[in-house]
Amino acid sequence: MSEAKKIGFIGCGLMGHGIAKNLIKGGNMLTIFNHPGNQPVDDLVSQGAVLRDNIAEIVSGVEFVFICVTGSPELRSVVFGDQGVLAGLQPGTVIIDATTGEPSSTLEVSEALHQAGGFYMDAPMTRTPKEAEEGRLNVMVGGEQAIIDKAQPLISCYAENMFVSGPVSSGQRMKLLHNFISLGTAVLLSEAYATAGKAGVDRNVLTEVLASGGGDSVVLKRLIPYIEKGDSSGFLFSLSNARKDMKYYTHMAEELNVGAYCAESIHQTLITAANVAGEQRPMPELIDVLAGIHGAPLCKQD
Repeated sequence: MSEAKKIGFIGCGLMGHGIAKNLIKGGNMLTIFNHPGNQPVDDLVSQGAVLRDNIAEIVSGVEFVFICVTGSPELRSVVFGDQGVLAGLQPGTVIIDATTGEPSSTLEVSEALHQAGGFYMDAPMTRTPKEAEEGRLNVMVGGEQAIIDKAQPLISCYAENMFVSGPVSSGQRMKLLHNFISLGTAVLLSEAYATAGKAGVDRNVLTEVLASGGGDSVVLKRLIPYIEKGDSSGFLFSLSNARKDMKYYTHMAEELNVGAYCAESIHQTLITAANVAGEQRPMPELIDVLAGIHGAPLCKQD
């Protein structure tokens, strides 16, 4: 980048850490909100990042603010809280929101920031923490083109691809459509592998059959290490986050008067699995959660 930017960063979790790291690598100056939900940030501090405990103070001294939190309730707390973004926002500041949230809530947040003199764009991403650390995320953006153009050099620090979806909230809508398909595929495969175990079908042979035909997918490839070795590290997406995203998708469909028959089934499967096994279990373990519910052999033998 030709000119370093002053950036406030809120939400340095599994995905946010990699984003922040690559923004620093791009020559920018980051002030990070110090929060218990952050991943360890010693490496970022050693590269020049500054930690602060007050969001309003962070926002008041920067040109750009990145927000990467869990969902819409957390976003609203960050923005509308007593010492939140609105309390410190300076006219002209660009808010880049990487949260996967509800589009209707996103529009309310955008309007409040606009009324306060700020500029907002939604920029949720796909892929995993591994690609975040490598600077290879896919980012879907929604907002005014002039604001997107202003933010593009920063997004390019951590994204391999950037897709312009349309106006504000369209990035969120695109992300929810993507996650409906990807999480739906993960649930479908998990149910199939649980059933295969109870039927006495060799799961490794099932993988070969799927991978050589119409069942092949990126999601299958992320599940294979767990199926073969009990390794879930390549798909660190919790049942809780999956359930949340599917809830947002079904709400979006309802607002559009679209029947979300498949999505509701996927959502209910994730609710059940999270209640039975714990919200923080990673998605590959859904195979064994369903296998356990139905008395099938597990992939991961403790």
